[in-house]
Amino acid sequence: MPLLWLRVATVLYGVGLIHAILMLRQRGERSGRIAAPAVGLGMVFHFVSLVETAGLYGYSELVTIRHAESALALIIALIFTGLYLRYKTASPAALIFPLIFLLTFSSALSQHKVTISTSSIFGGWILFHVCTLVFGYAMLFLSFVSSLLYLVLSRQLKMKQASSWASRMPALQEIDELGYKALLLGFPFMTIGLLAGSVVAEERFGASFIMDPKVLLSVLMWGIYLTLLYTRWSAGWRGRKAAYLASVGFVVSVFAWGANYLSRLHRFIAP
Repeated sequence: MPLLWLRVATVLYGVGLIHAILMLRQRGERSGRIAAPAVGLGMVFHFVSLVETAGLYGYSELVTIRHAESALALIIALIFTGLYLRYKTASPAALIFPLIFLLTFSSALSQHKVTISTSSIFGGWILFHVCTLVFGYAMLFLSFVSSLLYLVLSRQLKMKQASSWASRMPALQEIDELGYKALLLGFPFMTIGLLAGSVVAEERFGASFIMDPKVLLSVLMWGIYLTLLYTRWSAGWRGRKAAYLASVGFVVSVFAWGANYLSRLHRFIAP
């Protein structure tokens, strides 16, 4: 049943994706009346799927890459809902919903049971590691979306060709501040999650864990976001410079997430 609820949520998110595409073509006004309740219902089914999975198979099941993708999609959907309620605009859906749909669709294709062969203590560390990283990834994705919106809107304003889609967005200063706040919130969770994962990796694999591609990319990603925070605090980087660096950080984070499928440290996570 959890997989069925997740697939229902995927279909409902698909309605939101269609609405996002129509918005880019200036044709999303009517579809919004259907998309909003469909997405809301999709989040309910999505949440039920995760809760039933934890209830039927235990919380350790949630550390699989498929369920981590599912949880990430739900958190991003909740973030989008918060943005919609705060700014009264669905324009960011054009950038957010493709990822929500892809993550949920990937998770709904197939899910395999996983057995963590560590003690209950380290099993708890792994669950903590995954939960903090998923939330950190969600916040850093919001920082990237804010950066991308900033670049698009600033270019349109510079060329005096603002579209109706862009005209419904918050002011540039608000978008820049939103990205900064998302970074401030996401970076500590990412840091704590990486440290928790290092504790388990050191216990199971020794110091050699640092050479794992997933670990190397994660450290690189962490360094980029640390640099972004430092440049904002010390050099006052804002606007376009900060947006470009945040975009680079997001690209690296995508590779770091994808490296789960190649990492020997994450073999206990069924693909």
